[in-house]
Amino acid sequence: MDLAFFVEMVPQLVDGFWTTLSLWLLSLLAGLAGAVIVATMRMSPSLLLSAPARTFLTVIRGTPLLIQVYILYYGFGNLFAQMPSIRYSAFWPVLREGYWYAWAALTISFAAYGGEILRGGIAGVPKGEIEAARSLGLRSWMTWLLIVLPRAFRISLPALGGQNIILLKSTVLASTITVMDLLGMANYIRMQTFKVYEPLLAVTFVFVVLTWISARVVAWLERRYSYGAR
Repeated sequence: MDLAFFVEMVPQLVDGFWTTLSLWLLSLLAGLAGAVIVATMRMSPSLLLSAPARTFLTVIRGTPLLIQVYILYYGFGNLFAQMPSIRYSAFWPVLREGYWYAWAALTISFAAYGGEILRGGIAGVPKGEIEAARSLGLRSWMTWLLIVLPRAFRISLPALGGQNIILLKSTVLASTITVMDLLGMANYIRMQTFKVYEPLLAVTFVFVVLTWISARVVAWLERRYSYGAR
């Protein structure tokens, strides 16, 4: 184990760290928004909304995330490259970057799993709270936004926290489509220096720290929600 080599590779790994961090947080924020939409559609009594949501959940949860990343990057990416209206448009600088295809795949995946978790949380909201909101004269959309969704998030928080950690670890798949994230940078260093353990151990340490921080944040939110409920 070469400690001096650890110090030398830190600047390179820092660039990969920021890529991984931004990919994780942006996917989490967009995925949570998508999860709300999926859960809302899934709970809708209308087949026009619930049927597409069920199909989406079946497809996304039934296929490996790596395949979804490949379909977006190699499938849609190549398709867009062959379309002059896109290739020579202002959108091409974004659509040619693997980063955004990885972000889209991670966002879609979290929206599917998180949406099903939220659906369970919505189903667990006590009916008495909904009836109380209606008795106060709140409209349906106000009851949904002010009572049902916050309560569902509170119920679903532990499961969403676990899914968030899975999302964090799934960001390494971005390295398979040329994104120089933390693992991608570690692999580059490994190929250039033929040192295997040092880069991988550094990546392992960073992910352990990020996972610990994420778990602490979720635990803090659980305590705060519990205090608010009391």
